[in-house]
Amino acid sequence: MSTAPEAFRAIEADWRPAPVETSEQITAAPARALSALFDQPDAVRAPGDPLPPLWHWLHLLDRPAQAGLGADGHPHDGLFVPPLPDRRRMFGGGRLAFHAPVRVGDVLTRRSEVTRVRTREGGSGWLLLVTVRHLLSVDGEVRTTEEQDLVYKQPTPRTRPRPPAPAPDPGAPQAPWAYRMAPDPTLLFRFSALTYNAHRIHYDRAYATGVEGHPDLVVHGPLLALALLELPRRHAPQREVASFAFRSTAPLFAPDAFEVSGGPDGDGAALAAGLPGATPAVTGRAAFR
Repeated sequence: MSTAPEAFRAIEADWRPAPVETSEQITAAPARALSALFDQPDAVRAPGDPLPPLWHWLHLLDRPAQAGLGADGHPHDGLFVPPLPDRRRMFGGGRLAFHAPVRVGDVLTRRSEVTRVRTREGGSGWLLLVTVRHLLSVDGEVRTTEEQDLVYKQPTPRTRPRPPAPAPDPGAPQAPWAYRMAPDPTLLFRFSALTYNAHRIHYDRAYATGVEGHPDLVVHGPLLALALLELPRRHAPQREVASFAFRSTAPLFAPDAFEVSGGPDGDGAALAAGLPGATPAVTGRAAFR
């Protein structure tokens, strides 16, 4: 078994940034914007309306100075950015518990800290896996507990080919809940703007293909997670989501339409998104209260 590079070992052993806390009043405009992106009616309309689960991601955004951004659009450094040279970042997955709704008008406070740092050797080189824990509270009451898994790696010279389109299987069983999304450049740009995400792989095709070696623009990991939770929101609106866990296993690229599908599974719902007929790129499970 090969040994992790020195930079990875040093970060795993010593890098533990201090916790950080920030607050913001929840307004309706971001949720209305995401509703439009999903071609759905406004999810919230007035003070007191609850945000759909996971839609707190539209708030408490990091807004670094333009001078603080690197060539890839990510900040050069920051409290939760590991000191790894020439890093690339991917969104690996997460786990959330929704204890009580976050509502329009609430002042939401988020306390964040790095809880785990580890290294692993993958097929394309060494990976630095960072878990960040967020506690989101209103007036001292924790409304949501969240863990995010972020994956960092150093660049490799190879170009990633576009996955071949799977052959349709007319005999495949149809999921009880399903819809399709077409991640064209306009949709990806709008989501980048809504979440203040300047990572160029999502809107700059020349950079995504020529520098990072992707076959096209990359669909945001958070967009895919939000897309999964659209299934119970649309098909089981009377059920309240108590927890949600998801994991990304492969990227999706513009402009290939992908399918979001799932259905009831015991006390919750099994959810997935990917190219029709192919292995899902992201899977998840929502548990109902």
